[in-house]
Amino acid sequence: MILLGVDPGLLRMGYGVIEARGASVRLKEGGIIQGGPPSIPIEERLFTLYEGVSEVVAEYCPEVLALEQIYSHYAYPNTAVLMGHARGVVCLAAAQRGIPVFNYASTQVKHSLAGSGRASKVQVQRAISARLNLTQVPEPNDVADALALALCHWQITGATDKTLQGLKLR
Repeated sequence: MILLGVDPGLLRMGYGVIEARGASVRLKEGGIIQGGPPSIPIEERLFTLYEGVSEVVAEYCPEVLALEQIYSHYAYPNTAVLMGHARGVVCLAAAQRGIPVFNYASTQVKHSLAGSGRASKVQVQRAISARLNLTQVPEPNDVADALALALCHWQITGATDKTLQGLKLR
């Protein structure tokens, strides 16, 4: 089973592709999709992100997509709106291919990988490295977060074909 994790962002979007077979899991690819600086109009940045996510989806044909839920401090509501735009293009790319999208809070991801919802980035990176047998921690943080999302979904659901029955988008 191929799983895609996406850490949404307008400047850059992290993605991580893993392959799970039974109890084993391995890294297929991780990377960054550049959206561009804030000086570029948002519609152009969103289109660039959409094209990038669509390319990853077309290349790897994931069976599920794990996406980080929006969290924004109440003092910065604009951040939630902007992240909603980035999440929207990811959901659109998934829907066009009939890929179910699963949303996870960052605390849930941290807890599933490191045992604590308040785990540090370093603790999560080490957990990812250990689970995927990597020789170094995944960087930048956007890639590590995306891989963490994919691993979280796999660990929580067992990522069996049975968990996907009836979940394809139409």
